[in-house]
Amino acid sequence: MAALSAYRATTLDIHAHYYPERFIHALDHEGCACGCSVRHHEKGPIIDAGPLHAGPLARRFIDLDLRIADMDAQGVQAQALSLTQPMVYWAEAGLARRLSALFNDELVCASERYPDRLFGLAMLPVHAAAEAVAELQRIRRAPGICGIYMGTAIGDMDLSDESLLPVFEAIEDAGLPVFLHPLKVLGMGDRLKPWFLSNLLGNPFDTAVAAAHLAFSGVMDRFPGLDVVLPHGGGALPFLMGRLDHGSRIRPELKHLENGAMPYLKRFYYDTITHSDEALAFLIRAVGPDRVLMGSDYCFDMGYERPASVLDALELSHEDRAAILGGTARRLLSLPVTEPA
Repeated sequence: MAALSAYRATTLDIHAHYYPERFIHALDHEGCACGCSVRHHEKGPIIDAGPLHAGPLARRFIDLDLRIADMDAQGVQAQALSLTQPMVYWAEAGLARRLSALFNDELVCASERYPDRLFGLAMLPVHAAAEAVAELQRIRRAPGICGIYMGTAIGDMDLSDESLLPVFEAIEDAGLPVFLHPLKVLGMGDRLKPWFLSNLLGNPFDTAVAAAHLAFSGVMDRFPGLDVVLPHGGGALPFLMGRLDHGSRIRPELKHLENGAMPYLKRFYYDTITHSDEALAFLIRAVGPDRVLMGSDYCFDMGYERPASVLDALELSHEDRAAILGGTARRLLSLPVTEPA
């Protein structure tokens, strides 16, 4: 228990999902107009929006008191709360804006209830750029809001789509980082449908595709102050960066990349969710410990129950360990940096 107490003073979980009760209620009562439904199961609500599905959602996703108790048991001092499937891109613009605003207001309430422990990554209806920018302006300085949450694709639209440029510009101007998360992933309806492959393979592949679109389209160069966090250790990106870089030097489709693809590897931040000591050690070597943030994927079964302990098998300096556990995330989210014990 002493070890957990030492962790707790320094840790921030960048990857923790939250479904407020009021958000689920709004999906149940308004979502049907756009094809979303909520089924009530004995194990928790089940949300369906077209091909996107979430649930049954255990009370831990919804109840903040249970969450705080879990955090105490895990040795986690703070979480950055984010939504996940089905997000809001399935809805028409007006409903998507209302759902985003409701979720963001619930983030503010959660942070006000636990001001040192819970912070929020805001949802924006980015498929409707004007609505997204308006909602961003409304909440950009709201208490506890410290970042933006976004899918690796927006419906069928890639992150390189020009309609998203005003949104990225507004996010950069607000000084808020973006945390990406897979949503409607490649192959989920066909080749990756069996054996949970849409998550096991689809999520990491989709993250790599999203990062490539941001880098190769020029979005990352156009907005040099835009910070983007990739989930699940960056998915396939860090391990395929050599191939991407080679291609960028020989293929005419990528001749606009004057310095190749490799420099973009360190334009992103990455969480620790790799499920492999060797993979996490490789990631830290490849991008540097100052680009890696502790994450848990709370509270899905594909996440970590003890997110701080995943560093135990690695040879890290005290400073690098403290940075990964929470120091870098706090700086990225513009939160007070807690000195390690």
